[in-house]
Parts: sequence; C-alpha cells; structure tokens
Amino acid sequence: MVIQQDEFETIANTTVIESLLNTLIETGGVTLCLASADARPEPIVLMEQHLKQTLVMDLSSVDYLLHHLQGGTAFYLRGQAQGKVVKTPFLHLTETRHAGGRFLCCSDYPATLDVLQRRDSFRAELRMGMVVTAVLGSGEAQAAGELKDLSQDGCQLELPLAASGLLAESSSPLKLAFTFPDGTYFEVLGCARHQQADAERHLLRVGFNFVECSAEQERQIWYFVCEIEREAARYKKEQPGDRQPSPLFTMPSKRTGAEELLGRRDIQRYATPMARRLVKVAAYLDTQLLALQQGSDINGRQLSRYADRILELHEEDREALLFASRCLFPEPLVVRHGIAVAIHLLDFVGGSMPRDLRKAIVASGLIHDLGKALVPQVLFKAPHFEASHREAISEHVQLLLDRLNNCQWLAPAIVQAVIGGINERMDGSGYPDGLSGNDLNELAKASAVVDVVEAMRRDRADRPAKTAQQIYRHLLHHPHQFDMRWIKRYIEHFKGLPVGSLALFSSQQQGWILRIDAKGNPTEVLLAPQAEPPMRDNVGTVVRDGIVERLGRSVGEVAVST
Repeated sequence: MVIQQDEFETIANTTVIESLLNTLIETGGVTLCLASADARPEPIVLMEQHLKQTLVMDLSSVDYLLHHLQGGTAFYLRGQAQGKVVKTPFLHLTETRHAGGRFLCCSDYPATLDVLQRRDSFRAELRMGMVVTAVLGSGEAQAAGELKDLSQDGCQLELPLAASGLLAESSSPLKLAFTFPDGTYFEVLGCARHQQADAERHLLRVGFNFVECSAEQERQIWYFVCEIEREAARYKKEQPGDRQPSPLFTMPSKRTGAEELLGRRDIQRYATPMARRLVKVAAYLDTQLLALQQGSDINGRQLSRYADRILELHEEDREALLFASRCLFPEPLVVRHGIAVAIHLLDFVGGSMPRDLRKAIVASGLIHDLGKALVPQVLFKAPHFEASHREAISEHVQLLLDRLNNCQWLAPAIVQAVIGGINERMDGSGYPDGLSGNDLNELAKASAVVDVVEAMRRDRADRPAKTAQQIYRHLLHHPHQFDMRWIKRYIEHFKGLPVGSLALFSSQQQGWILRIDAKGNPTEVLLAPQAEPPMRDNVGTVVRDGIVERLGRSVGEVAVST
C-alpha cells in the first residue's frame, strides 16, 4: 500500500519497511530529530530492528537529549536508504539501558515510512575549524582546495582561481578526492554546474554534481553528510564539549594496524548486522597475529577494548551474537575460532559471574590459540598428526603465555584455566602439562568442551567439519578425556540443533538457525539455498512465523565449515 502525501510517499508495506530499515542499520547513517520547531537532526546509530515490535538505537552521542526522550518527547528518524531519503513517523522511547558506557534505547516500531526521492535539501555545511581537504583532477592537472558543503547529490568546493583553467579544459567528469582530519580518504566523480569568483581572496567557489556513484559510494556520502552535521552542531552549542565529536574530525595520533586491516575488508559481504560489527574484533586479532610474529607482546589495551565489545554485544542480543560467530568465514581460521570460543564460553559459563571475570574469560578465549602463529605453519597442513607434530604444536600455549606482559588486568586464574587448561584432558593425555582429573579446575574442563566443539565444526586437514550431533556423540564416547557433567550441561544449554546450525527441514529446504525456544525448537530461520558458510550473497529471507507450516519439521543438520 502506497499513499501519496505531499512530496513524500508513505510506505505501509511491512516487507518494504523491513528492507529500508535494514539498509539504514547497515549504513549507520541515521539522524534523530525531536518533535519541536527548533530541533536539529542529531546523528545516532540504528542498531537492530525487531519486526513489528521495536527499534534498537545507540544514543550515546546524544545522551544530553535523553531526559527529553525519557520524559515522553516524540522524535523521528531520518536517513538515506536505497537511493531515497527515509523518514519515520513520530516515535517514542520504550526502554533505556546504560551498559558499558553506552545508552542502548528501544522505541516503538514504525507502522509506516515516508520516502522522498529529492535529496538536495539535505546539504551539510562545514563550519570554521572543520577542514576537509579536496583535490580536483588527477596527475599533473590538479587543484587543491577545501570542501565547503556536501549533499547526497553533490558538493561545493573552494579552490584557487587558477582552477578555472582546469574546469574550462575538461568536458568530462572530474575526479574529486576528499581527505578528512582522521585520515579517511574518499573519491567520487563530479561535473561542475556553477562557479563564483572571489577576486579579493583569489578564490573560486564551484558547485559539483556527483555522477556514476555506486551504491557503496552513496552510503559513504550519506555517512559523511550525517557526520558533518554532527560536528557542525557542536560548534553551535555554548558548550561544545557536551556533544560527542565526530570520528571523522578527530585527529589520530597514528592509525593502528587493526584499522588498516579493517579498511581492506568488504564489511558489507558479511551476512548480518551483528557479524559486521564483529569484523572489528576480527581485524584486531588479525593484527595481533602479525604483531606476535614480529616479536611484539599482546596489546593489553586493545584486548581489553575488544573484550568489552564482546560483552556489550552479548548483553544486547546473545543469539544474534552466537550466530554472528558463524558468519566470519573470510577471516583466518585461528581468528574465527578464537571469536567463536570466546562467545560460546561466555554464553555457557558467564551466567551470574562478576563482569571482570566474564571479561577475562572472553579475552582469554579470543587469544587462546594466537600462539599458533609462533610455531611452524607447515605443521597445520600435515594430513596426519604424528607425535612430533603434536609436541611442536603444544608449544604454542607457553609461547603465548610469555607474551602477556602487557595484560596485567587479566585474572591469572582465568588465564591459566582457559589458555593454559583448554587443551588439557581428564586422563592426562592433553597438553601442555599433562594435567588430569582433580588437577583441572572447572573452568578448564568447561573450556575444553567448548574448544573441541568449535574445532570440530570446522574443516581440518585430517577431517571434515562435523554436525552438532556428531560432535556430541564424540564427546559422550570419550568420558575419559572430557568431563561428563560439562558435556551434558553443554548439550542442555545449546540444545541438539544450536543457534548457528544449518538445518534441513522436511520440505527439503535448508536454513540457518537464528533463534530457538527453551525446548530447542527453531523460532527464527535464515533460509540458505546452498550449504555454504553464511555470507550476505548466499542467504535468503528470514522466516519467523509458522516455521513448521512453511518449512516442515527439522530432520537434521547439514555440516558446513564456518
């Protein structure tokens, strides 16, 4: 159903609304505006949607508005999605949570969305002190200046008068290159539409229309527009420090390796919004692998930061995080294994533990296998593990423990149980110390179960990936190696068809299990035409209602290495 309303179209189709909101979540370019005449749009983060129920937002950057919002003040959200400006009707906050220094808030779900094709009214102006370098042209035919304003359709640059010659000589679109204060670099093609000379200052103001923009470029431009608006709003307040600065306008001391590696990843390829947020953790671990090989210790500050990140995501939506750990196939095996172990161990044993212990468990799980970067890599490609191979590989535990000098905040008992004990076995056949039975504490026994389950879910040189049922049978048939109590607890906690399993249904359709009920029955399934690791381009729609009616009953699991 589409209802005409002034220049906007009001969309009431549930599927279209869900699709547009998903695009807003993925791009991150959303602004919030209070229902008052003098209110300004404020950039926020739209995190998740629960169809027909609620929207989840991070309002940490606008915490000074919370007293209005919690008092019942209405607001609307605005953003760029699928080539349109999208605006919600007035919404109200329904819940606010303060977790890890962040304000996570829920609102009612919009019954409609207003969409507008015309976008030139959304032009963000850079104020004094906001310097974005702009370079027009390429090669020897270049002119350098500054960006003055930006919209989804184009921009205005301030250039030296000499640039008029470059503009006159060009009959085709010119390359425009922008560099923001934080080092972010962006290129786009543009055609000059108007220019105005300032003879006294020897400057030229030139307006450009962008041409041949890809969908990714459009998403980036909208993000830049929102961040410019955010930064400009800080300058209009009497006390600029009240508002969080835009990261685009924060001068970095030096870009970290994790940021550089993150920039090389095509984040949009990952299957879910939660998986795309986990990619930052993967980039950190990937960087840490390289640093270890170059002789560095574990970066304790960064490890603390990303352990906190996992805790926050788990508090936000544990099942979405469990599934996201299956969606990191492009990452190195040791990276995605560490993330999966950390998340599942947290979910398995975290419970009512104090936060500092849960954080130490997550951190230890993330890095427990990174020492493998310090042993000969040819060992992991051997078709059969000989005794000499196993002995050499076992050295990775101590090699990692020797690199924790900058992690004094980590509880030694947790480190010893998770990193030191995850490869030990009840009968003393494990490593590095050959501990057995009562010499192993409970966390070490639980960690061993989680580690083996996660390892067996992935292909290895000597065997293919296994299903949950096959792994459970293996564990139950090896009570001499694994604590039977923890095996049974694991099966009871994660169920026979865990979140992240690729299920086969009686209709012969396949789907990834996103959520289950207390009995282990699927309540949300992501359809999967192929038995491949879940990525954005190989998954279908989400089925939430009438799963048995639409798909039939689950008849088994398909083994896929994730």
